[in-house]
Amino acid sequence: MPGRLVLVVGPSGAGKDTLIRLAREALAGDPRYVFPRRLVTRPPSADEDNDQIDEAAFAEGCAAGRFTLSWRAHGLGYALPEAAGRLAADGHVVVCNVSRRIVAEARAAGPPVSVVEITAPPEILAQRLAARGRPEDGDLAARLAREAEVEPDVRIFNTGAPEEGAARLVAHLRGC
Repeated sequence: MPGRLVLVVGPSGAGKDTLIRLAREALAGDPRYVFPRRLVTRPPSADEDNDQIDEAAFAEGCAAGRFTLSWRAHGLGYALPEAAGRLAADGHVVVCNVSRRIVAEARAAGPPVSVVEITAPPEILAQRLAARGRPEDGDLAARLAREAEVEPDVRIFNTGAPEEGAARLVAHLRGC
């Protein structure tokens, strides 16, 4: 079966990393599903499980084309390791949290792509961002006002128990 990149997108505070973590746990016994860690130019935190990369290595990797996808957001560099694209091309379902701004590039560039948008009402997003307290979240009103249009294959409103949203994500992944 053909593989694909499943791009999980949505506003900050929507719960993308939580739903991805729960989906990874639910699919842990099936080698078809891969959940690579993003490279980010900051250390990992309790809210985000990433591998840290310094600015010089990020710039060099971008220039050399060593990433499946890369982008900048909130003053930070983000990238998906090159292996993510290879795994998708080899038939795996590769699930990644990415910026909405790179969806069109991803759809045009490589293996098949499926987009899952995770969202919640503005008041819930504001509560979650305030509780997180990361410096790059900065002005919450400005952060929440940022929007990027995408046409998702699936939209998950993450307003209930995280397990409910994760069940919808897992159902979509199994359908890939």
